[in-house]
Amino acid sequence: MGQGYLLSSPDDGQSVLLEAVRRVDAAMCKVRDAGKVKTRDRIAVLASLNLAVEMAELALQLRQTQANLQAALATVAPTAANTPSQEATMAQWADISRRLDEVLAKPQEPE
Repeated sequence: MGQGYLLSSPDDGQSVLLEAVRRVDAAMCKVRDAGKVKTRDRIAVLASLNLAVEMAELALQLRQTQANLQAALATVAPTAANTPSQEATMAQWADISRRLDEVLAKPQEPE
């Protein structure tokens, strides 16, 4: 909304930070342009809530996708005699699933 801030990020995180800035700015401009809220702090709160709802919806979609992948793997993987490559693939999927659960379980910290 035309306001500048000095931010820092790790060298490898600059593109992620710039995308986050773009999203926050767009969300705040959308609230401002709706015309019902005028003060910057209220615009920021409403934009934050809108972004949080969007993140929660994405988290639910990821969980559903994870459940669908696990169900698909259960039907595809033979239960009687797994080959070493199938066992490695199943272990990789289990690791991905575990890491996804960890990421989704972490609370988002406000900045």
